[in-house]
Amino acid sequence: MASLTLGFLMDPLEHVRVDHDSTFAMMLEAQRRGHTVRYFEQGWLRFGGTCAEARMRTVTVRREVGRHMEVLEESVRPISSLDVLFMRKDPPVDVDFLHATQLVELCAGRQPVYINSPQGIRDANEKLFALNFPELMPETCVSREKAVLTDFIQRHPAGTILKPVDGFGGKGIVFVGQGDRNTRSMLELLTDQGREAIIAQAYVPQSRQGDKRIILVDGEPLGAVLRVPSEDDHRGNMAAGGKPVKTTLTAREKEICARLKPALLERGLLLVGIDVLGDYLTEVNVTSPTGLVEIDALDGISVEASVIGMAERLASKRR
Repeated sequence: MASLTLGFLMDPLEHVRVDHDSTFAMMLEAQRRGHTVRYFEQGWLRFGGTCAEARMRTVTVRREVGRHMEVLEESVRPISSLDVLFMRKDPPVDVDFLHATQLVELCAGRQPVYINSPQGIRDANEKLFALNFPELMPETCVSREKAVLTDFIQRHPAGTILKPVDGFGGKGIVFVGQGDRNTRSMLELLTDQGREAIIAQAYVPQSRQGDKRIILVDGEPLGAVLRVPSEDDHRGNMAAGGKPVKTTLTAREKEICARLKPALLERGLLLVGIDVLGDYLTEVNVTSPTGLVEIDALDGISVEASVIGMAERLASKRR
């Protein structure tokens, strides 16, 4: 097909891990197909009087550590000059992030294809969106009140997982058992003395065998990786030291994906990573879901080829 211009709103390209980063894998695939690849950072985004624009770098990329990018050109361009915009800024989803999702929509009538939709990203907090499907989740409580959280912990003899609402990469996730003398202190720290709500979730014993990251493209599961925690940690996140292991989807996991699909597509959430523990959905990751490179390596496929193929199809409908 005709060459497209694909933009990536992301963290600094200079610092990506070329053997792990999912955004980088998509950039490589776009380049392989002959598309123009541009990237910009959140701080380079602005409103220019009539539409949103950003200082963008046109780049070539290669999977060579230390020599993985070359800037061909740098200039200020309107967001409307892009055929596709990948929203790939890593969490946290803070006020600056939310403002960025609002700015990129100001395109004076010609919006690019968004992967993912800025409105969808705003709607789907990665920890809270799954609460729309309580029948798929472990028992979960969201509160800032110590008494409410303490009661939840005491009702779950197998233990409770506590995590911040806006956490990412496994940061701030702790396990607490009944009668743990650190409970009061942990609740004070995690809620900032009752100022911030946190998530309490019934512990799923199968988590010792790992949690499963499933990548959905256009609502369909294309691959998965089992993230197995180290012996001295309860977190399977690869950013927290989890080991990627080859896996397949169970009937229950396929059911979870099918239940989520309509809600994801309705919100323009086209590239999503869901996390499943045992038979339970725990998170729906929509900002910059990872795992593509690990799935590629373990299954001998190219998830990014499907992602760029989807982008091509959607962009061609707008031309």
